[in-house]
Amino acid sequence: MLLIGRARPPEAGCWSLPGGKVDLWERTEEAARGEIAEELGIKLGALELLCVVDYVAPEEREHWVSPAFLANEFEGEPALLEPEKHTGLGWFALDALPSSLARSVLGAVEALQSR
Repeated sequence: MLLIGRARPPEAGCWSLPGGKVDLWERTEEAARGEIAEELGIKLGALELLCVVDYVAPEEREHWVSPAFLANEFEGEPALLEPEKHTGLGWFALDALPSSLARSVLGAVEALQSR
């Protein structure tokens, strides 16, 4: 699993799935492809919607809906292109994930393990 370290809230200090916001009128898959290209410099192949994770944090006055896509193919070599937003980049086996994980990662792992 390819994860990035988050430098900013929400979930600063956690390892997270790469991605970002969906712009008005933008399709979710298009947003995922664009965000991955911006953040990591890679072009994704076929995508499969793996799950949708809710990040609900009333104490932070935040509610995010995070679709997690599964991509088995990509072009390019992943690199951190937004170092002001991310503290690291790494490939992790599902049985060797780092300890501080974003909720989207937890949801994606659960979805992968239930397949």
